[in-house]
Amino acid sequence: MIRATSVADTGPDPADTVTLTYDDRHRRRVAMTGDNGLAFLLDLPEAVALRHGDLIELDDGRTIEVRAAPEDLMEVRAHDREHLLRTAWHVGNRHLACEVHADRLVLRWDRVVAAMLEGQGCTVTRVEAPFQPEGGAYTHDHGQGHGHSHD
Repeated sequence: MIRATSVADTGPDPADTVTLTYDDRHRRRVAMTGDNGLAFLLDLPEAVALRHGDLIELDDGRTIEVRAAPEDLMEVRAHDREHLLRTAWHVGNRHLACEVHADRLVLRWDRVVAAMLEGQGCTVTRVEAPFQPEGGAYTHDHGQGHGHSHD
């Protein structure tokens, strides 16, 4: 089976794509099959958080593009910036994976958490979209997982 041993953010046009949920995008070694049937072994030196648009580099020079699969999420909006900051603190205090935007937070759908946030005066909207939460304070590369930036 062809091996993939590195990840890049630029390269040749992809030979295939692989569509994965957030949890499935954190990998080191696993057999995968692209969306169009190309089978390969992801065999990285360490586990990485693959991001939408990353290119998995195959030993033969071809690439596979990573796509983030839509997931069951919720957008959380607050009255103002201060309310959003307090809400982000409550979410972080519960150690929930969260995307942080200037005007909203995005979390995995959870009816209990949604009710708690609505109880704090937030507007919660259930959405289906790709999920790319923050990497965390102890991630040396801020969630990139493989030493390159995503502008």
